[in-house]
Amino acid sequence: MIQQSSASTLQLGHSPDPDDAFMFYALAKNKIDTKGWQFEHVLRDIQTLSAWAREGKLEITAISIHAYPYVAKHYALTSCGSSMGDGYGPMIVSKTPMSIDDLRGKRIAIPGELTTAFLTAQLCLGKGSFTPVVTMFDEIPAKVARGEVDAGLIIHEGQLTYKTLGLHLVVDLGVWWKDKTGLPLPLGGNCIRKDLGRPAMQEVTDILKQSIQYSLDHREPAVEYSLQYGRDLNKELADKFVGMYVNHWTIDYGDIGRRAITTLLNEGAKAGLVPAIDAIDFVEAK
Repeated sequence: MIQQSSASTLQLGHSPDPDDAFMFYALAKNKIDTKGWQFEHVLRDIQTLSAWAREGKLEITAISIHAYPYVAKHYALTSCGSSMGDGYGPMIVSKTPMSIDDLRGKRIAIPGELTTAFLTAQLCLGKGSFTPVVTMFDEIPAKVARGEVDAGLIIHEGQLTYKTLGLHLVVDLGVWWKDKTGLPLPLGGNCIRKDLGRPAMQEVTDILKQSIQYSLDHREPAVEYSLQYGRDLNKELADKFVGMYVNHWTIDYGDIGRRAITTLLNEGAKAGLVPAIDAIDFVEAK
């Protein structure tokens, strides 16, 4: 059921990780003019946010691109705020060296069934070719290291820290996708609820873009702020992680980014992994 905040207060859902915190630093710390809008930050993992979006729970929310076909009736994607893996992305790691073929038939910890990581893993390995074990994203590396699963699908800062646990990379799905399509892998995006009306959707999307640009223009304090969400990351690694996922793609998808989203969802639909949708509704930030 759709829940409506007060007229000028909007709930903004995002993941408790450094790149999202970096993007919304200016909103959290009142660094820009928000045109009278107030933003209540709601921090949840991407699987939870994507599930909530199916009910239209928050006015603005990060979602996995995997989830968009399920939430398109409630939400439009904003042209800013994306997380794109351009030649890198979610990784499947194991305790002992394995090949991609070795993963089929195995138990693989995943960060949620609506994550783009899971969609891409299924495109890579084949639908139904492995047993997914849903696990909180920050618990996956340790679960693999303890041998509780055969492999783990890691996202967020785990992509930079898995080697400290002695784990082995089996496949970087962003590399696999780039080799397959020549496109970046669209992992997550921001979406805004359609019942706000187009003028409000436009104004808020423009504010989101300003927040992202502010952080890019004031990188050091924004990274410092994001560190509180960087599990096991020092400032250098946090800055590297932010650079991976907050960049020119985040300011605007551009034609290539839009094509990447369409291609991913079309491939998912052909494989029977997501519902087919006619068109993606974008709100273009000015």
